[in-house]
Amino acid sequence: MKFTNPDCLNCSSRANSLLSCCRASELSHLSETKSCFAYKKGQLIFHEGGKPSGLYCINSGKIKIAKLGSDGKEQIVRLAKPGDLIGYRALMADTNYSASAVALEDAVICFIPRSQFLELISQNVEFAGGLMKLISNALGEAEERMVQMAYKPVRERLAEALLLLQKTYQEREEGDQFTISISREDLASIVGTAKETTIRLLSEFKEEGLISAKGSSITILDHDKLYKISHMYD
Repeated sequence: MKFTNPDCLNCSSRANSLLSCCRASELSHLSETKSCFAYKKGQLIFHEGGKPSGLYCINSGKIKIAKLGSDGKEQIVRLAKPGDLIGYRALMADTNYSASAVALEDAVICFIPRSQFLELISQNVEFAGGLMKLISNALGEAEERMVQMAYKPVRERLAEALLLLQKTYQEREEGDQFTISISREDLASIVGTAKETTIRLLSEFKEEGLISAKGSSITILDHDKLYKISHMYD
């Protein structure tokens, strides 16, 4: 569904975005040339193997970036939040998307055409430098994830996944406790294990007082203990 574009200059998510380094004139031009769309929970934003034609910037909502394995199982490789840019690696490399982007909840996402994106890189040194930092950080996170998947037991990976959700999506004013609504399938896809294993381990965490759960909602009650579990084999 398409609607009136949010104004980049007054966007509430801009402070957390690479676009925060853009000048007012550049933001005004972006607002004039971009498109903006509303996505329903579960709706596909771009698909693995597709050819990128621009850059996506999340205005609101939670997004998962996921790949399909040879066994047909989904693996979530990244979580994205308001202010984040997605699809930039394939756009920079001029290759097809290596993963799909799907809305975890209703979301509003802006689309910046490729030409406008390349213009920002060539004319704004701070934007180009920030983009290089994003790519470097993404590479480091991917390497770290490979190590975790290879060596950490599932229990430790689940604790780490819950802390990752908190780090990504917790608002500053929420305090120590954090609640998120996420399907057990999606949580299992972050951890890299079966849904049944995820449900069993969540029950253990609940019995130990680390979390509470109701329906699809999970509340972290003891961040420090989850942190210790997640780093037990470091």
